[in-house]
Amino acid sequence: MKLTTMTQVTLDGVMQGNGAASDDRRNGFERGGWARGAGDDETRTFITQTYQRADAFLFGRRTYELFAGSWGSIDQMRAHPIGVALNEAPKYVASTTLTAPRWEDTTVLRGDLAAAISELKAKPEGELQVHGSGALTRWLLENDLVDEMTLIVIPVIVGRARGCSRRPDRILRSTWSSRGSTRRACRSRSTGRPGARSMRRPEVPDRRTTLS
Repeated sequence: MKLTTMTQVTLDGVMQGNGAASDDRRNGFERGGWARGAGDDETRTFITQTYQRADAFLFGRRTYELFAGSWGSIDQMRAHPIGVALNEAPKYVASTTLTAPRWEDTTVLRGDLAAAISELKAKPEGELQVHGSGALTRWLLENDLVDEMTLIVIPVIVGRARGCSRRPDRILRSTWSSRGSTRRACRSRSTGRPGARSMRRPEVPDRRTTLS
């Protein structure tokens, strides 16, 4: 199973708080919502079709809770094609603290996360998608577990915040939207077999916080 990520980023590499000002204010970040209104019909169609081709989804804890409370709970969002894709596919969440996931068809990955993800990737076909989940995406890249990245680059500069910590190996495809954003499909840089780097989960200031 191929592991792919889709991430919205600014020109200066920020991925934190793209959806709404209140989504992610960690470390005093107050510039959220920078991606709102930046998409055109073509980009929205591309994002929807990406969700629809997924065979399974992998989330960090924060993004999982956000999606479960929206795509998994609100009737109007559940009926949207993205909501249908999310609700019909198996969902995996990387967390050491989540004990009772509220979204149906959810499996919590505990213990050796690299081994669990490698086992999913060992399936002969399909696509395991990661959306958002910044800390998880960075960890996956650091451990060479990402096969392909899709970056939706929004033409704004936000300033210091959480971003991508690693550059891709090469750009496979690049497309401009009518509103100035770009979509880039990138091959992840690898230095050896998948998961060859440190298997440690990323360190976080609060031990109760898990991969988002």
